[in-house]
Amino acid sequence: MRDFGIGSWPTRRARKTPHRTAVVDTDGRFSYAALNERVHRLAHGLRRLGVRRGDRVAYLGPNHHTFLEALFASGRLGAVFVPLNTRLAAPELEYCLADSGSTVLIHSAAPFTAPAAVRHSIAIGSDDPRSLDYGELLAIGAASPIDEAVALDDAAMIMYTSGTTGRPKGALLTHGNLTWNAVNVLVDTDLSSDETALCVAPLFHAASLNLTCLPTLLKGGTVVLEAAFDPDSVLKRIETQRVTCMFGVPVMFDAITRAEAWAGADLSSLRRVVCGGAPVPASTIDAYLDRGIAFIQGYGLTEASPGVLLLPGDECARKAGTAGVPHFFTDVRLVDDRARPVEAGRPGEVVVSGPNVMREYWGRPGDTAQAVEDGWLRTGDVATADDDGYMSIVDRTRDVIISGGENVYPAEVELALGGHPDVEDCAVVGVPDGTWGEVGRAVVVPASAEHAGESELLRFLRGRLAGYKIPKSVVFTGALPRSPSGKLLRRKLRDEHR
Repeated sequence: MRDFGIGSWPTRRARKTPHRTAVVDTDGRFSYAALNERVHRLAHGLRRLGVRRGDRVAYLGPNHHTFLEALFASGRLGAVFVPLNTRLAAPELEYCLADSGSTVLIHSAAPFTAPAAVRHSIAIGSDDPRSLDYGELLAIGAASPIDEAVALDDAAMIMYTSGTTGRPKGALLTHGNLTWNAVNVLVDTDLSSDETALCVAPLFHAASLNLTCLPTLLKGGTVVLEAAFDPDSVLKRIETQRVTCMFGVPVMFDAITRAEAWAGADLSSLRRVVCGGAPVPASTIDAYLDRGIAFIQGYGLTEASPGVLLLPGDECARKAGTAGVPHFFTDVRLVDDRARPVEAGRPGEVVVSGPNVMREYWGRPGDTAQAVEDGWLRTGDVATADDDGYMSIVDRTRDVIISGGENVYPAEVELALGGHPDVEDCAVVGVPDGTWGEVGRAVVVPASAEHAGESELLRFLRGRLAGYKIPKSVVFTGALPRSPSGKLLRRKLRDEHR
């Protein structure tokens, strides 16, 4: 077999553990043998539609076994998989499809019409007359192997991350990036072949897919896919499926502890939870430690596939609150504004190097050159390290707002809000929120005395932005604080409103 990409994983796993359960979701249980057959049938079906090496295949839908089939089938063909965020508004989805040049869109039943550049639309569980039927495509596809050489350096996936300039950027991840990231997880978390991982965070996010789902499948464990997050459903799944691990963001783990069933839930199978995406309150950590569950924190970003730092399980109590140490095959430095290493205890920008770091931003050589210098990825995030080398993230120089684990970039929201005729100037900052950690607040300079109010401006953004990106409040002001050169003094504005 000349295929060393992630598309070969179902075949390699099926020849070792064909009868072991690979995936569980609302459609049932799928063994590794069954998953491998379905992947090959889809790959042959896509090839009949003209998909070839390097072509982009997009997927739009919730967590479902077809997501994994599309990912692995694309990999088998040497095509590039493009997972789309189901929370994006139609114009945002259209942009991602056009920017990636996707020619095929596989989607669940959803009120979304693909742009003309998408040659083939494939619907899952829908009789959409505008789309091919996913089940029928598999039925006519052969189960025979695909003869396509795929190397670790070949492109595997484009994952979109919101851009600080107002447009999402596609991080191009190779098969090697994904493989080495999975190896890092296997080494650093002692993930075993009897693992049952609950994937309730969306798979279109790098953390859920690459820190939980793919490493579990590589090891031969079982992934349980949930299409939407509900605390009571999560606790029930942990009991009935004997879940051993799961990934989530702080707001999810908080919600689980507040569920009525939390106190009496059988969590005896749950060995550890992995949390990322935002700072974690000590009370949340203690709630899980008190139940005998290791609470592992980490730090990463899409451009690093995403693993950068991870807190070892045996240190989750002693070093609680830190993001841990670098993954095994990943190097991390904290540097000053001249790229010089900083001393322990002093803040520095996090820069990352390793085989898990992206190749480039899709179609953006200028952004790539700014982000990756001499093999080191500049994250724009600031951290401190203690004397033992454990790092804590203390600031975000890119001004990203993390709301419920979702990244919201002010520039993107400001670009949309500035399209309203009553808005002369605007800025968006994060303000504390008891449920989501922080939410956006728009500070608006109106164009006239008789201007649109808060409700009208927020209504204007609906349909233009994903719901989680829309600010929760609007305040009006006569002018925004700016430097003599006209640069927005965002820190001053943030301090004013926090």
